[in-house]
Amino acid sequence: MNELTGTPVADPAPPRPAPRLHYGWIVAAVSLVVLVGSAGFRSAPGLMMDALHNEFGWSHATISSAVSVNLTLYGLTAPFAAALMDRFGVRLVVVCALLTIATGSGLTILMTSAWQLILCWGVLVGLGSGSMAGAFATTISGRWFQARQGLVTGVLTAAGAAGNLIFMPVMAALVEHQGWRTAVVVISLAATAVAVPVLLLMRERPADLGLLPYGATEAPAPPVVDGSAIARSLRVLRDAARSRAFWLLAASFAICGATTAGLVGTHFIPAAHDHGMPVTTGASLLALIGVFDVAGTIASGWFTDRFDSTRLLITYYGLRGLSLLLLPSLFGESLRPPILAFVVFYGLDWVATVPPTVALCRRHFGADAPIVFGWVLAAHQVGAAIVAGLAGVARDRFGDYDATWYAAGALCAVAVGCCLALKGASRTRGGAPLAPAV
Repeated sequence: MNELTGTPVADPAPPRPAPRLHYGWIVAAVSLVVLVGSAGFRSAPGLMMDALHNEFGWSHATISSAVSVNLTLYGLTAPFAAALMDRFGVRLVVVCALLTIATGSGLTILMTSAWQLILCWGVLVGLGSGSMAGAFATTISGRWFQARQGLVTGVLTAAGAAGNLIFMPVMAALVEHQGWRTAVVVISLAATAVAVPVLLLMRERPADLGLLPYGATEAPAPPVVDGSAIARSLRVLRDAARSRAFWLLAASFAICGATTAGLVGTHFIPAAHDHGMPVTTGASLLALIGVFDVAGTIASGWFTDRFDSTRLLITYYGLRGLSLLLLPSLFGESLRPPILAFVVFYGLDWVATVPPTVALCRRHFGADAPIVFGWVLAAHQVGAAIVAGLAGVARDRFGDYDATWYAAGALCAVAVGCCLALKGASRTRGGAPLAPAV
């Protein structure tokens, strides 16, 4: 009752109860499905290498060149994709990327020349998968989470390993028993199917649903998006390139790509086959690497929330280098405890580097971190592309991969040196100190 007028006053509406499950977790789950599919789709050429060589007579170097183009575009697309997501929305960019993958893999069944493999699997699948690369995970974790950012980044990064775990054994069986054409048709259909939950469930920002980011106590500043996505990506690169930290992160992450996706991801199966191991067994081992990669990357995200990221990277690269130096002596015709030990160890280390690298990008570059990480990821993929091609050339010339494993171990020592130098790099950009990272 209004004391002045005597008129009744309606009781105020009760506050809406907070949802038990923050919608950020649903967005993260959809992103996980997307990244699982993207990784599985992109890894198929390693399974098809021997089949394409036998059918068309193409050399390992020729087939590896398509993988190199794929890996290069995968990396170079990432920073522009992050800016496009800011300007046009995550949902539109991801759906277009999935349909591009579906088109590229589907058209592969019609190819008769090597340049068509490069166009379909190198260019189209590379562009599509690159649009859903690490910058996508960084964008999602940065927009929807203030607490648990490292853990969410680790889980989404682990989706790549889960993609291998799910797709590699299935694709290997299809290639061996039904032919590689059946495998690429399945990939095309799966990429189209993954677009459905993105259309139905993906949302752009917590504010669209009247929510704060998970763990936040106040609303973040509204995003400022001006100019074209290409111009913004290049502007961020120009500013970041003035920082010593950027070049150290890019160099170490290029070595990360060279020693994972470029070498092990592309050539582990044919290298195992050179020693008499069946393709399906090699694919199962690579998938098993994915099992432990999931655990290792999630654990790395947890560690990143609690320990110094630079020290984590030094540990990861050092242990990786030692394992690669030992690998040539571990291959054999059958499964033996030493190769299984390598699989477990290497799996735990595979992309454990991503959460601390993302954290260092946030520390040094603030709000531009998703785009900066996109450029760092571009270096990762360029490193992967170079080594994927060179390893194929080495295999054709020397008849085995031994030299490439030893060279990869030496590269990891260089990455350790970059990380040691990074400990002394100031958190500045363009000469101006940054505010403490949250």
